Amino acid sequence: MESKKKSHSGEEKKHQEEKVDAGEMETVVEEAAKDYEHLYKLALADYQNLLKQSAKDKTAFVKYANEQLLYEVLPVYDHLKLSLAHIDAAAEQSNWLVGVQYVIKQFKEVLERNGVVEVETVGKKFDHATMEAVSSEETGDKEKEGLVAKEVKAGYMLNGKVIIPARVVVFEHKP
Repeated sequence: MESKKKSHSGEEKKHQEEKVDAGEMETVVEEAAKDYEHLYKLALADYQNLLKQSAKDKTAFVKYANEQLLYEVLPVYDHLKLSLAHIDAAAEQSNWLVGVQYVIKQFKEVLERNGVVEVETVGKKFDHATMEAVSSEETGDKEKEGLVAKEVKAGYMLNGKVIIPARVVVFEHKP
């Protein structure tokens, strides 16, 4: 009978060891599952961030796709506007002048519909983000200091981004 007890207790020990091994194994499996779940969540977050960044990049590309074309077209628009500044009194009554003014108006409307706006300058405070000072003009009026005296060349923004800074002359106070 003692031999049966010994063999029975030996079986219990073996059974307990199997339980311990099974318990340890379960813990290892749970930890591995947690690790894999964590890695899955990180990969999913990276993928979602990639999708968001790709959408932003695509939107920015579409928004500013015409920028290179504008670098070539805007000087033509500027020269067309400049041609009106040198009109003599006799030409002011001609029909071709009305036509040119209409073309300039259409040109401006097309640019605005496509997100291009001219930077406002004259009488405004000098803004280094949208303007480039090419000269200064002396003034005795302290309140005019830092204001734009005149525009040398127009500046343009495309959807809120400066593509061509305005070139301006800025008032400088000299008592």
